Amino acid sequence: MPSNIEVRKIAQMSGHRGAIFQLTAGPSPNTFLSAAGDGWIVQWDEDDPDPGKLVAKADSQLFSLCQIRDSALLAAGDMNGGIHWIDLDTPDNNKDIAHHKKGTFVLRQIDEHLYSLGGDGIITKWAIPQKRPLESYQLSHQSLRCLAYHAQRQCLAIGSSDHNIYLLDVKSLEIQQVIHNAHENSVFSLAFSPDGQHLFSGSRDAHLKVWDLDHGPECISKQAAHLYTINSIAFHPKGHLFATASRDKHLKIWDASSLQLLKVIEPMRDDGHVNSVNDLYWSSYKNYLISCGDDRMIKIWDVAEGITI
Repeated sequence: MPSNIEVRKIAQMSGHRGAIFQLTAGPSPNTFLSAAGDGWIVQWDEDDPDPGKLVAKADSQLFSLCQIRDSALLAAGDMNGGIHWIDLDTPDNNKDIAHHKKGTFVLRQIDEHLYSLGGDGIITKWAIPQKRPLESYQLSHQSLRCLAYHAQRQCLAIGSSDHNIYLLDVKSLEIQQVIHNAHENSVFSLAFSPDGQHLFSGSRDAHLKVWDLDHGPECISKQAAHLYTINSIAFHPKGHLFATASRDKHLKIWDASSLQLLKVIEPMRDDGHVNSVNDLYWSSYKNYLISCGDDRMIKIWDVAEGITI
């Protein structure tokens, strides 16, 4: 494993006027997008981070965002459960749909479909060209907060405010397994290990857990990783490191094999976030770790590894 980790802040951007809730890949490898409580969607360039480019606006707080691959189409989810289909090339094709009864917390494209998760406990599969729902399932009577997908397993993992994790077949949306009471509170973040053998989960209970999916699922690791809610888990593009972000204002870098904590990025010492860190995006363009939070800031971090032993 790496003997040491050095983290250097590359850039800090402050274009939003509200808390930033989502980071996602942009239309080209060097770009990424952000969505925030000001209703703005901003495009950023890793080669020239500041200023960003305002590409779209909504009339309500945006909680989720997805760039539809190989197109000028965006899907954004708002605090009221609405989904905004935004065509950056042809605005006349924009479409706003009031779908979930509560917030739309997750939007994710998998193959040719878009999947949405809502505060009403419903998962919906969407036809992207027609911008219409194909099928919906009531997984829980509480909010669905996070989603992870592993292509080889053809599995969706969904975390809920009912403390459960649901494992679904991506094609049929049939429940394969339920990890009941996976955490003592809402499950806010999920990520598969690159090989798909393990599922990492973070919760409002501030604990990080690792589940062996080939045996059980069985919890093989549990630790109080943060002081408050773990909002996001993101793997390095090479898969050997992962990062966690929390309402406690801290970012943490971990070794993916040993689960050893390698680095803590703090508000004062490292000029980190001064409020809740809401989302992480580990870019494959320059392997930068990108974070956003309630402080309306986006920060880009260069994670450099020491000698491997």
